[in-house]
Amino acid sequence: MSDPTHDTIGDRLRLLGTQMPAPALPAAEIRRRADRRRHRRHALGAAAACAAAALGLVLPSVLHSAGPQHSAGTQLSPGPQHSSGPQHSPEPQQGAATPDAPSVPVSPRPPAAFTVTSTATTPIDAGTTAEILASCLGSEASQFHPVIAVRAPVASSNTDGVVLAVNSAKQYVQCEAKDRKGTSAASPATFINDRLWGTGHLIEFFDSFSAPAGAGQFLSLDAGHYTPDVARVTVSYGDDPTQYPAVMAGGAFVHTAAVSTGHNGSSLPPVSYVHAYDADGKEIYNQKTQPTS
Repeated sequence: MSDPTHDTIGDRLRLLGTQMPAPALPAAEIRRRADRRRHRRHALGAAAACAAAALGLVLPSVLHSAGPQHSAGTQLSPGPQHSSGPQHSPEPQQGAATPDAPSVPVSPRPPAAFTVTSTATTPIDAGTTAEILASCLGSEASQFHPVIAVRAPVASSNTDGVVLAVNSAKQYVQCEAKDRKGTSAASPATFINDRLWGTGHLIEFFDSFSAPAGAGQFLSLDAGHYTPDVARVTVSYGDDPTQYPAVMAGGAFVHTAAVSTGHNGSSLPPVSYVHAYDADGKEIYNQKTQPTS
């Protein structure tokens, strides 16, 4: 007894075999068309590879091109695309191939280690200046006359200003002021002109220091005297090339500044450097590069 299932499958296979048309084209033509299809696929694959490579080159260039700056800590991501032609609803993409290019975050700049918030000074009146010199120099105060007397833009616990004075022998003194009293960091408080620093012996420093002046803030003070070769004195801080002019009079100079570290006093204040220039504007002394003793 025959199996109807097997008979049915056999009949179908025989029917398919009888209905399959024989190739109408010669074998050479079939091979030529197959080769043409392969060439077309290769060309399309090469074009796609070139497009991907071009995208890989253009994308970093676009991300790093000069343009509007983004806020630190944000990420650059592609925005909506627009075209000038008719708008079409986007078709859903299933597993669309995209270059392995994660969003590029803009690295925030490291915060500045310090900020010079003010270099403004205010003059100290003559009466207060005399009292400062008297408390600083005692009986020798009458031998000196002040050439610079200024208040700093910020006060530390024991300094809010400075007085520089000179006597007939061209000897200078520096008295650090607090209200109406003065003190000297040196004993005796007199500095003579042969104590000049630098290769050209153009500048002498009486004092150069920084003192805490509140949370995250310091008083910076530089003072000294200079030879007649010096026409201008400036002060810079740390690696910042900005130079701030000093107050100059009678052969002496003073520079004071309020400096903020921005870290509630946890960071040290920057080191100050004195610069001197001649009448032609040429820098003839740089404390950062020349010896100071």
